[in-house]
Amino acid sequence: MRADRVFAIGATAGLLGDLLLGDPRRGHPVAAFGRAAGAAERLLWRDHRGWGALYTAGCAGGAAAVAAVAARAARREPAAAVALTAAATWAVVGGTSLAREAGAVGAALTAGDLDAARERLPHLCGRDPQALDGPEIARAVVESVAENTSDAVVGALVWGAVAGVPGLVGFRAVNTLDAMVGHRSPRYRRFGWASARLDDLVGAPGARLTAALAVVAGGDARGAVRAWRADAHRHPSPNAGPVEASFAGALGVRLGGTLAYGGRVEHRAVLNGGARRVAVGDIERAVRLSRRVSALALGVCVAGRLIAGRAAGRRLTTSGTASGRAMVARGG
Repeated sequence: MRADRVFAIGATAGLLGDLLLGDPRRGHPVAAFGRAAGAAERLLWRDHRGWGALYTAGCAGGAAAVAAVAARAARREPAAAVALTAAATWAVVGGTSLAREAGAVGAALTAGDLDAARERLPHLCGRDPQALDGPEIARAVVESVAENTSDAVVGALVWGAVAGVPGLVGFRAVNTLDAMVGHRSPRYRRFGWASARLDDLVGAPGARLTAALAVVAGGDARGAVRAWRADAHRHPSPNAGPVEASFAGALGVRLGGTLAYGGRVEHRAVLNGGARRVAVGDIERAVRLSRRVSALALGVCVAGRLIAGRAAGRRLTTSGTASGRAMVARGG
């Protein structure tokens, strides 16, 4: 079976597995990678960019290399190749867990239980929840849903379409390293620099596709485009900016503003500034938008891989025919 068909079937099965089952309950491969990366950090950490680059290359490159070996071993058996692609997709995407955690915070807010909402919020993002009121918690959830639609679903599918199982695994490895060491704390400002920059690089295609699909799938295409164009560049993250801005415009709410991470207060630009504040009901709207974007992303990535595979097949056929004619001509 051709590699493009393996990806099409396997990625679809894996995303359906995530939709029906959520993340693996035990022995999650991403958690295992995180533990291994934590052990490598304890061994390699130095307050130096070069050591951080070595750490990033070793961890992300090692994960991608293991995936490449597994994919190579499975490619002779179509069923094994499809199963491996499905398992890798299921393991690296996290759309169902994202929706579940967002819904849990939304339910607590709806019930008026701010303490429960604050306790649950760290499952979604790293903000300090204690000083947040209900609308601010709802805003944090919507922003997290938007950003993680790109990081936890669309970006992985894009790299799976480009590079198969190694692409899926490599993308998730880079994204995990960024979450572990890529933030701007005194300990990681130098050591985590390579992880953060590599995450910006590999996350760019998925972020732009997520923003574009939010325009298509949201309730206000013009508002999404307008917010994306006007405000995305004002966000400190080159990838979160387009995604959050397009979600803000599509949902008709404003995002951004003051937030706190680990005791550090940031005053970010407001995205879609003329709109209303986020309300609790917007959490479910954001989750529905995320699901539509994820489904469209699967279609786009599968279609792109199939088109590329067919084009490559035609080139091989044309090349083979031309070579055969040349051999006949030389033999005559």
